[in-house]
Amino acid sequence: MKLLLDTHTVLWFWWDDPQLGATAKAAICNPANQKFVSLVSPWEVAIKVSLKKLDIGGSYAGFFRQHMLRTYFEWLPFRDDHFNCLTTLPFHHRDPFDRMLVAQSLIEGMPLLSADTIFDTYGVNRIWD
Repeated sequence: MKLLLDTHTVLWFWWDDPQLGATAKAAICNPANQKFVSLVSPWEVAIKVSLKKLDIGGSYAGFFRQHMLRTYFEWLPFRDDHFNCLTTLPFHHRDPFDRMLVAQSLIEGMPLLSADTIFDTYGVNRIWD
């Protein structure tokens, strides 16, 4: 199965954070599943690091590349149909990073691994606990 990981899910998995939901962790650890990280995630992390809202324990340079290679996660790039979907989403939520994850999850038909219950209001197949 193809899975889309929310930014906090990616970080919590890489950092072995106990906040990561058990079902989400099992799905990530299942070698039969393909794990995708949206290009929105490094953008979100870069902004949070620059605003001093997130400490990644070192330099941002190479952070994602190193972890992506180590865990065999794949990038999910932006496509026109993702942006088209954004124009039709209701405004249950104004976070632009989350809205892109919703669009990508819906268009790609991928479950979204996230603790954020706001995604449920969009009809996204969310996996967590």
